[in-house]
Amino acid sequence: MDSEALAAEYVLLGLRFDRLVRGFADSYTGDPLLRAQVAVEPPPEPARLAAAARHLRAEAATADLAEPRRRFLTAQLTALECSGRKMAGEQLPFAAEVEACFQVSPSMGDPDEYRRAHRELAALLPGRGSLAERLRAVRRRDVVPADRLAVAVQAVSSALRDRVRTRFELPVGETVEYRIVSDRPWSGFNHYLGGFRSKVAVNADVGHRASTLPQLVAHEAYPGHHTEHCRKEAGLVRRDRLVEHTVFLVNTPQCVLAEGLADLGLHAAVGPGWGPWAAEIFADLGIRLDGELAERIDAVLLRLLPVRQDALLMLHGDGADEAAVVAHLQRWLLMPEQRARHLVGFMRDPLWRAYTTTYVEGYRLLRRWLDERPASTSSADRYRRLLDEPLVPESVRAELATRV
Repeated sequence: MDSEALAAEYVLLGLRFDRLVRGFADSYTGDPLLRAQVAVEPPPEPARLAAAARHLRAEAATADLAEPRRRFLTAQLTALECSGRKMAGEQLPFAAEVEACFQVSPSMGDPDEYRRAHRELAALLPGRGSLAERLRAVRRRDVVPADRLAVAVQAVSSALRDRVRTRFELPVGETVEYRIVSDRPWSGFNHYLGGFRSKVAVNADVGHRASTLPQLVAHEAYPGHHTEHCRKEAGLVRRDRLVEHTVFLVNTPQCVLAEGLADLGLHAAVGPGWGPWAAEIFADLGIRLDGELAERIDAVLLRLLPVRQDALLMLHGDGADEAAVVAHLQRWLLMPEQRARHLVGFMRDPLWRAYTTTYVEGYRLLRRWLDERPASTSSADRYRRLLDEPLVPESVRAELATRV
């Protein structure tokens, strides 16, 4: 099978998974005739999809492909085979499922590190009472009123877009349309439409704050998901004609890189001092933010990120009941019960059940990759590669290994 036929079959396979589970193809910007073709086919059978992924992976091993392209397709097809097997009813250990889908090995975090982070938070947070109560008190100070959420999102987006256009460049005509929604399992979601256009939904039920809204907008739009989709459409798809990048599939290794780069978006676009920078934006809207304190608290809370993966492993690996998982999130993430139950609901969703790993392992892997770059490479150049190249966790780890 030649390389172009292989790539086309990969796209068709991804669209067939999406027909089986709506939302599996997070975005598709390719030939509409391929989607139409899949729509009129007999309903796909998961076991046949798994077999097709296995066959295409074998074809990729011998096809005339540049090595980065081969590595990307092999990783994606390994994940699709795993998803097909799971959908066909095969029981896999949860750790094996995560490794096949995401090229990462999840593990529980260190409670001693969590305790150290709690002690640092205690020194930062004013007032008396429990640590959770003091954190909630600080967070109440910068709540964005529901009737100001849309204008706050637009203000932050505009400021970030200006920085991204200067630092990383954006295709001419790119746009993001924001919608405020409710009753969703996530806080924000990017719907990439193709043609350098995105719709970003912001879930008002979460209760957004001035201290966290910049991170959400950076993650979903500038320089996160929207920017990555735009630059890869301009480069990999339109310039290089790599049709496999017209489809973005959940529960695959590309998600680890996408979520990691998105979570590092505020770091890449603004960097140290983002708190005071954001405070100036919100001050113009009459919304108070202690930017310096917000930035210091965020730096400590990032060390508690593995708690989310703990919850995932408890739920799906150890078979813990929901009450124990919620209690773990409340204890170590200082999370209100309602928010903890909301997160567990996301982890129980059949499509998203393993996805929390991408945030934890993606951030951890790419933060190290950005920090341990060669002396001759700037942070912006390193981040630009994430926006432009078809990297997977395996290739990032290989680069890190050469630095040891």
